[in-house]
Amino acid sequence: MHPITKLSLIAAATLALLQPVGAATLRIGGANDILTFDPHGQNHQTTLAYQQMVYETLVRYNEKFEVEPGLATKWTFVTPTQLRFELRQGVKFHDGAPFTADDVVFSITRAMTPPSNMGAYVQSVKEAKKVDEHTVDLILKGPSPVVLRELTGSYIMNKAWAEKNNSVKAQDYKAKDENYASRNANGTGPFILVGWQPDTKLTLKKNDAWWDKPKGNIDEVVFTPIKSAATRSAALISGQVDLVQDPPVQDIERMRRDPNLKVLDGLENRTIFLGFDQFRDELPGVKGKNPLKDKRVRQALYQAVDIAAIERNVMRGLGKPTGTMIAPMVNGWTQQLATRASKFDVEAAKKLLADAGYPDGFELTLDCPNDRYVNDEAICQAVTAMWTKAGIKTKLQTNPMSIHSAKIQRFEVSAYMLGWGVATFDALYTLDSLIHTVDPKGGTSGNFNNGRMSNPKVDALIDGIKVEMDAKKRDGMIHEALQIVKDDYNYLPLHDQVRPWAMRKNVNTIHRADDRPMPIWTTIK
Repeated sequence: MHPITKLSLIAAATLALLQPVGAATLRIGGANDILTFDPHGQNHQTTLAYQQMVYETLVRYNEKFEVEPGLATKWTFVTPTQLRFELRQGVKFHDGAPFTADDVVFSITRAMTPPSNMGAYVQSVKEAKKVDEHTVDLILKGPSPVVLRELTGSYIMNKAWAEKNNSVKAQDYKAKDENYASRNANGTGPFILVGWQPDTKLTLKKNDAWWDKPKGNIDEVVFTPIKSAATRSAALISGQVDLVQDPPVQDIERMRRDPNLKVLDGLENRTIFLGFDQFRDELPGVKGKNPLKDKRVRQALYQAVDIAAIERNVMRGLGKPTGTMIAPMVNGWTQQLATRASKFDVEAAKKLLADAGYPDGFELTLDCPNDRYVNDEAICQAVTAMWTKAGIKTKLQTNPMSIHSAKIQRFEVSAYMLGWGVATFDALYTLDSLIHTVDPKGGTSGNFNNGRMSNPKVDALIDGIKVEMDAKKRDGMIHEALQIVKDDYNYLPLHDQVRPWAMRKNVNTIHRADDRPMPIWTTIK
């Protein structure tokens, strides 16, 4: 044996002895990359999935999506609008700085302040106040039945680190702004950001100083965005990655039969839908008019879509057709709402268009992501063909989610696809972000209402839902608001997404309805 080879083997054996018993690297592959590491920069599920491995919140979800202590050990409603948190002591940020009340006040305020894109997670909060080094009061806008669930997504940064690195304000992602926090991180969580090369690789290492104990054996996470479906499948089958969150639909049955792999299925808390520009007076390609402002046109677009064909031929069982904007596990969902508003009928769609003054149709561009949702581009190709068949001359524009997300938030689209997961598992999260009139001051309400629909009656219902503590009355208000949106065809819900995770047989983990892998609950044998 060559001396160098022998020394290399000795070094490798020594290194192995130094590793924690059973320690393992979890290699994950996915179709789309994260968008930023600024914890208040972009409300995007893949982004949040990896940020939550580094940053933490005052309260968090357990395996059953029940709220439990996080960076706070206890909380008390001093009054219906004064929520006091006792903070966990002895916690340190990854740079060694102690975690204090100043960090909480700074982070909550940062999340509340434009251009933060994470206002949905603090929409109940009026002000954060320091009581002492380890106690914080949140002053609420009114009584809130969901404030704790909202706070599970409000990440805590280190104030001094943000000030030192000129990152006091959140990143303005849609304006293509970048700050130090968008590429670097300093959290308190179970993993430390080692490096992120956009569209190439994200590497996290275990935080040995974490205050809690993981239930798995993962000491490193490597995430690789792999846009190509065939390459993503090949990477898993060959063992180059351990887990793929979004295996290509056409390969799933083959993966189920592979003795070296296993597939975990689960309905996601995400609804895939199409939205329409209902604000501009003139739609690009339609001189002097915006047909999408007319309910008859929106209904025509709805009835021109053969949802059964999409589920059968495109989704192959990985979508559950729906007529509403929330999934079944979200509070406020009912079977009545989920029933489709009207049946697929091309001739009825043509008549609606003629009645609205467009007997020859009109030109329309549909913007879609091509790397975010299960078969997103294929769905949009099918919809484009269906709308064209009904007489609407539809052009499809697809982009990676990083481009698509910024574009729709700048209101630069006529019709678009989006998927909305409900982090709080309560319909208010959807109603306030997608359906409430856009706040002209850049606040939480309407922050993803990219078609700028506006209905004063619905706004009043949503504002009431925010503070109504009678569960039965509140559920009735949720139902009424969602029914109005359904009846007006403000959105075109397609399906609730079923998200299978495919992985190597030696990986044991918990499938999550929020589509977020949890390395702290993952073991590789």
